[in-house]
Amino acid sequence: MRLRPLATRRQRPEVNPALERRMLGLVGLGLRGQLVVVGVDRVRDAAHKGTLVLALVAPDAAKNSRDKVLPLLNAKKVKVIEGPGAVALGRAVGREQTAAIGIIDRQLAKGIRGLMDEGMAATAAADASPAR
Repeated sequence: MRLRPLATRRQRPEVNPALERRMLGLVGLGLRGQLVVVGVDRVRDAAHKGTLVLALVAPDAAKNSRDKVLPLLNAKKVKVIEGPGAVALGRAVGREQTAAIGIIDRQLAKGIRGLMDEGMAATAAADASPAR
């Protein structure tokens, strides 16, 4: 197994665990309501059909899986959130792990994006506050 040098690895910003838990809870609700698709192949199918609104991709997913899905999502102009790891995404949908989850409901996608925006705003506010 070849490791990439540390300088080229993507660093994921620190995510608030409570915020991540809320986002994964929404994904779990979406699964029960059949508002999400799970797995690289199903995400690709939904993107081809034009029903995909948002995609969550695990930053620690296999390179092959990411190479299958990310170029298509970019070409179809689907918003991508490089979210929790593959194990956390899988746990949210009752699997051991999964590389990608697609959101096909606009309202659910709006709720997840709202959570992410809330987390970004909180991070920016914490970074802007003066150190004591």
